[in-house]
Amino acid sequence: MNTLVQKKTLLQKVSQFFVTLLQRYLPDPFIFAIVLTFVVFLFAMPSTGQSPLQVVNAWAGGFWDLLSFSMQMAMVVLTGHAMASAPAFKRKLAIMAGIAKTPGQAIILVTMISALACWVNWGFGLVVGAIFAREIAARVHGVDYRLLIASAYSGFLFWHGGLSGSIPLAIAGGVDMSKVTGGAVTAAIPTSETIFSPMNLTILAVMFITIPLLNRMMHPAPQDTVTIDPKLLEEPVVATVTQGKMTPAERLENSRLLSMTLGVMGFAYIIHYFITKGFALNLNIVNFIFLFTAIVLHGTPKSLLGAVSQGARNCSGILLQFPFYAGIMGMMTAVGPEGASLAGVISQAFVSMSNETTFPLFAFWSAGIVNFFVPSGGGQWAVQAPIMMPAGAALGVDAAKTAMAIAWGDAWTNMIQPFWALPALAIAGLSAKDVMGYCLMALIGSGVIISLGFLIF
Repeated sequence: MNTLVQKKTLLQKVSQFFVTLLQRYLPDPFIFAIVLTFVVFLFAMPSTGQSPLQVVNAWAGGFWDLLSFSMQMAMVVLTGHAMASAPAFKRKLAIMAGIAKTPGQAIILVTMISALACWVNWGFGLVVGAIFAREIAARVHGVDYRLLIASAYSGFLFWHGGLSGSIPLAIAGGVDMSKVTGGAVTAAIPTSETIFSPMNLTILAVMFITIPLLNRMMHPAPQDTVTIDPKLLEEPVVATVTQGKMTPAERLENSRLLSMTLGVMGFAYIIHYFITKGFALNLNIVNFIFLFTAIVLHGTPKSLLGAVSQGARNCSGILLQFPFYAGIMGMMTAVGPEGASLAGVISQAFVSMSNETTFPLFAFWSAGIVNFFVPSGGGQWAVQAPIMMPAGAALGVDAAKTAMAIAWGDAWTNMIQPFWALPALAIAGLSAKDVMGYCLMALIGSGVIISLGFLIF
């Protein structure tokens, strides 16, 4: 073995093939969204009996449905970047990053941290995983930066089997479940039968062991490794003004008293929130925590504004592309004159070939396909639950198992859906084509594990 040219393993060869393939043929995520728009438009007409104008109206009608969510996701990137750029926070990350001494250890550590964070809360995990990966990249020599970011994003596989899973939490609430599920669920299903069921915990445990190892084994040979100059990851230093030369306006901009007072107000609410509502994380409270942590850690309004200005540049992809995905969802869920939607047609096709044993597996696969076009847990539940839940009940399949099949399908194909990768890519400064080859391998590996889980249990 030469120190410069190392013999590649089979897994390295396969992963490098996919990396090269997707780097060559995968367009920018915006182009990807446009292509998906045309594909759904063409399939929606014959599948639902709608005219071209009706499909266009459905597309335009849904175009702005994700405005609130788009703003939340932009704030995830903005506040996460502001928090991570604070010197005190960077020092804490540096201590954690110091655990990894080799590229292999770095890949495993980033995957595990991201998986745990996403299991707790998906929004928290998306940001923390990418931020931690950047810190690791600046400290571990020889680690492939593309794989490191892909490993951080692979933790997103765990979210819908975790504490913030929208589908298991929705059926645990039991509000209007009979209407949503076509009468298949008439009472709340506790999380002990979904998130904390033996099946779900087993899938999570196996994936928590195998996905980090899979990512580790994909690390390219030295001659194929793409690293990043740590200097490119450094944040610009905000210029300071000497205290004696400050104008009254500059004194306010550099006032620690203003930041600390505002921070006290913010954390007073955060503490009250957790006391009264428990550990119920959502995007709003996660962003609130990130923002006020950044305010306190930066110390002055001027330092915070400098960090926010840098982070705002990373939000362009989210602001441009999310409306197009909302339009795609509008076409997918629009009901034609015969009462069918394209998402419903896809789901019904899998139902028609299922029996009691194979139904959970097919429900998982169909959810993976639908998620590609409707990348929203809540949106996917709204279009698939009325079809899959009654079908599962008719075949004698436990309702909790059917619901988790839809949930895992929603999480599974996120590995090759740039929609959710945008925040992580923005923080990392990479494009989708840089990481999707590795994510495709994670999709295959996790797909086998989850499929076996639904067949065995």
